Amino acid sequence: MNKERLNAFSDGVIAIIITIMVLELKVPHGADWQSLTGLLPIFLSYVLSFIFVGIYWNNHHHLLHASRGVNGAIMWANIHLLFWLSLIPFATGWMGENHFAELPTAVYGAALLMPGLAYNILQICIVRNNGEDRTLANALGRDVKGKLSPLLCLAGIGLSFVDPRLGCAVYVLLALMWFVPDRRIEKSIRHS
Repeated sequence: MNKERLNAFSDGVIAIIITIMVLELKVPHGADWQSLTGLLPIFLSYVLSFIFVGIYWNNHHHLLHASRGVNGAIMWANIHLLFWLSLIPFATGWMGENHFAELPTAVYGAALLMPGLAYNILQICIVRNNGEDRTLANALGRDVKGKLSPLLCLAGIGLSFVDPRLGCAVYVLLALMWFVPDRRIEKSIRHS
Protein backbone atom coordinates (compact mmCIF):
# COMPACT_ATOMS: atom_id res chain seq x y z
CA MET A 1 0.00 0.00 0.00
CA ASN A 2 1.33 3.45 -0.80
CA LYS A 3 1.14 6.28 1.68
CA GLU A 4 -1.42 8.21 -0.39
CA ARG A 5 -3.91 5.37 -0.04
CA LEU A 6 -3.28 5.15 3.71
CA ASN A 7 -3.70 8.92 3.98
CA ALA A 8 -6.98 8.82 2.01
CA PHE A 9 -8.32 6.00 4.19
CA SER A 10 -7.38 7.90 7.35
CA ASP A 11 -8.99 11.09 6.02
CA GLY A 12 -12.21 9.18 5.40
CA VAL A 13 -12.29 7.69 8.89
CA ILE A 14 -11.59 11.09 10.46
CA ALA A 15 -14.39 12.64 8.38
CA ILE A 16 -16.76 9.97 9.67
CA ILE A 17 -15.65 10.64 13.27
CA ILE A 18 -16.45 14.34 12.86
CA THR A 19 -19.79 13.50 11.23
CA ILE A 20 -20.75 11.24 14.13
CA MET A 21 -19.88 13.99 16.60
CA VAL A 22 -21.94 16.63 14.82
CA LEU A 23 -24.93 14.28 14.56
CA GLU A 24 -24.97 14.19 18.36
CA LEU A 25 -25.89 17.89 18.37
CA LYS A 26 -29.66 17.71 18.63
CA VAL A 27 -31.91 20.58 17.62
CA PRO A 28 -33.58 22.14 20.69
CA HIS A 29 -37.32 21.75 21.07
CA GLY A 30 -37.85 25.37 22.05
CA ALA A 31 -37.38 28.61 20.12
CA ASP A 32 -35.86 30.67 22.91
CA TRP A 33 -32.40 31.32 24.37
CA GLN A 34 -33.09 29.05 27.34
CA SER A 35 -33.50 26.10 24.95
CA LEU A 36 -30.07 26.83 23.53
CA THR A 37 -28.35 27.26 26.89
CA GLY A 38 -29.41 23.74 27.84
CA LEU A 39 -27.31 22.49 24.93
CA LEU A 40 -24.23 24.50 25.92
CA PRO A 41 -22.36 21.60 27.61
CA ILE A 42 -22.93 19.37 24.58
CA PHE A 43 -21.84 22.12 22.20
CA LEU A 44 -18.71 22.96 24.22
CA SER A 45 -17.64 19.31 24.38
CA TYR A 46 -18.21 19.07 20.61
CA VAL A 47 -16.07 22.15 19.93
CA LEU A 48 -13.22 20.82 22.08
CA SER A 49 -13.35 17.40 20.42
CA PHE A 50 -13.57 18.90 16.93
CA ILE A 51 -10.38 20.85 17.69
CA PHE A 52 -8.62 17.70 18.92
CA VAL A 53 -9.66 15.65 15.87
CA GLY A 54 -8.54 18.53 13.65
CA ILE A 55 -5.17 18.61 15.41
CA TYR A 56 -4.73 14.88 14.83
CA TRP A 57 -5.75 15.19 11.19
CA ASN A 58 -3.30 18.03 10.61
CA ASN A 59 -0.34 16.37 12.32
CA HIS A 60 -1.17 12.98 10.77
CA HIS A 61 -1.02 14.60 7.33
CA HIS A 62 2.44 16.05 8.04
CA LEU A 63 3.69 12.79 9.51
CA LEU A 64 2.62 10.71 6.50
CA HIS A 65 4.00 13.34 4.16
CA ALA A 66 7.41 12.88 5.81
CA SER A 67 7.21 9.12 5.47
CA ARG A 68 9.17 7.50 2.66
CA GLY A 69 6.52 4.81 2.38
CA VAL A 70 4.42 2.48 4.48
CA ASN A 71 4.88 -1.06 5.70
CA GLY A 72 2.75 -3.46 7.72
CA ALA A 73 3.81 -1.97 11.05
CA ILE A 74 2.79 1.51 9.92
CA MET A 75 -0.54 0.26 8.61
CA TRP A 76 -1.35 -1.46 11.93
CA ALA A 77 -0.12 1.51 13.96
CA ASN A 78 -2.37 3.75 11.86
CA ILE A 79 -5.38 1.47 12.42
CA HIS A 80 -4.55 1.52 16.14
CA LEU A 81 -4.62 5.34 16.09
CA LEU A 82 -7.91 5.43 14.16
CA PHE A 83 -9.50 2.99 16.62
CA TRP A 84 -8.78 5.28 19.56
CA LEU A 85 -9.86 8.35 17.62
CA SER A 86 -13.15 6.62 16.82
CA LEU A 87 -13.98 6.51 20.54
CA ILE A 88 -13.79 10.30 20.92
CA PRO A 89 -17.43 10.81 19.80
CA PHE A 90 -18.64 8.48 22.57
CA ALA A 91 -16.59 10.22 25.26
CA THR A 92 -17.61 13.62 23.89
CA GLY A 93 -21.30 12.79 23.99
CA TRP A 94 -21.14 11.24 27.44
CA MET A 95 -19.28 14.21 28.90
CA GLY A 96 -21.57 16.79 27.29
CA GLU A 97 -24.83 14.99 28.07
CA ASN A 98 -23.81 14.71 31.71
CA HIS A 99 -22.75 18.35 32.03
CA PHE A 100 -19.08 17.56 32.67
CA ALA A 101 -19.63 15.20 35.59
CA GLU A 102 -16.58 13.60 37.22
CA LEU A 103 -16.48 10.15 35.61
CA PRO A 104 -17.47 11.21 32.06
CA THR A 105 -14.87 14.00 32.19
CA ALA A 106 -12.21 11.54 33.36
CA VAL A 107 -13.20 9.08 30.61
CA TYR A 108 -12.91 11.94 28.12
CA GLY A 109 -9.31 12.41 29.30
CA ALA A 110 -8.67 8.71 28.67
CA ALA A 111 -10.20 9.14 25.20
CA LEU A 112 -7.58 11.84 24.60
CA LEU A 113 -4.72 9.92 26.20
CA MET A 114 -5.06 6.76 24.12
CA PRO A 115 -4.87 8.32 20.63
CA GLY A 116 -1.91 10.37 21.87
CA LEU A 117 -0.08 7.19 22.80
CA ALA A 118 -1.15 5.55 19.53
CA TYR A 119 0.13 8.56 17.57
CA ASN A 120 3.52 8.19 19.28
CA ILE A 121 3.61 4.53 18.22
CA LEU A 122 2.79 5.52 14.63
CA GLN A 123 5.53 8.13 14.74
CA ILE A 124 8.07 5.54 15.94
CA CYS A 125 7.04 3.09 13.19
CA ILE A 126 7.43 5.75 10.50
CA VAL A 127 10.84 6.88 11.80
CA ARG A 128 12.03 3.26 11.81
CA ASN A 129 10.69 2.70 8.29
CA ASN A 130 12.54 5.78 7.02
CA GLY A 131 15.79 4.01 7.90
CA GLU A 132 18.84 6.08 7.15
CA ASP A 133 16.78 9.06 6.08
CA ARG A 134 16.91 10.88 9.41
CA THR A 135 14.96 13.95 8.25
CA LEU A 136 11.84 13.04 10.24
CA ALA A 137 13.76 11.81 13.29
CA ASN A 138 15.75 15.04 13.36
CA ALA A 139 12.57 17.11 12.92
CA LEU A 140 10.90 15.40 15.86
CA GLY A 141 13.93 16.01 18.04
CA ARG A 142 13.16 15.65 21.72
CA ASP A 143 9.40 15.96 21.02
CA VAL A 144 8.65 17.87 24.22
CA LYS A 145 4.97 18.43 23.33
CA GLY A 146 4.56 14.75 22.48
CA LYS A 147 6.02 13.69 25.83
CA LEU A 148 4.16 16.32 27.83
CA SER A 149 0.75 15.49 26.30
CA PRO A 150 0.19 12.11 28.05
CA LEU A 151 1.19 13.67 31.36
CA LEU A 152 -1.36 16.44 30.86
CA CYS A 153 -4.03 13.87 29.99
CA LEU A 154 -3.24 11.91 33.15
CA ALA A 155 -3.36 15.13 35.19
CA GLY A 156 -6.72 16.00 33.61
CA ILE A 157 -8.09 12.55 34.41
CA GLY A 158 -7.01 12.81 38.04
CA LEU A 159 -8.22 16.39 38.43
CA SER A 160 -11.60 15.43 36.98
CA PHE A 161 -12.28 13.50 40.17
CA VAL A 162 -11.31 16.53 42.28
CA ASP A 163 -13.25 19.06 40.21
CA PRO A 164 -14.27 18.36 36.60
CA ARG A 165 -13.68 22.00 35.71
CA LEU A 166 -9.99 21.51 36.52
CA GLY A 167 -9.86 18.44 34.28
CA CYS A 168 -11.51 20.38 31.47
CA ALA A 169 -9.08 23.26 31.98
CA VAL A 170 -6.19 20.84 31.45
CA TYR A 171 -7.82 19.48 28.28
CA VAL A 172 -8.26 23.02 26.95
CA LEU A 173 -4.61 23.76 27.79
CA LEU A 174 -3.61 20.62 25.88
CA ALA A 175 -5.65 21.73 22.85
CA LEU A 176 -4.11 25.20 22.97
CA MET A 177 -0.64 23.65 23.16
CA TRP A 178 -1.28 21.74 19.92
CA PHE A 179 -3.56 24.27 18.21
CA VAL A 180 -0.64 25.86 16.41
CA PRO A 181 0.37 23.09 14.00
CA ASP A 182 3.63 21.32 14.66
CA ARG A 183 5.82 22.93 12.03
CA ARG A 184 8.98 20.94 12.79
CA ILE A 185 8.25 18.39 10.08
CA GLU A 186 7.40 21.01 7.44
CA LYS A 187 10.59 22.97 8.13
CA SER A 188 12.75 19.87 8.11
CA ILE A 189 11.38 18.61 4.80
CA ARG A 190 11.83 22.02 3.15
CA HIS A 191 15.45 22.20 4.26
CA SER A 192 16.42 18.64 3.30
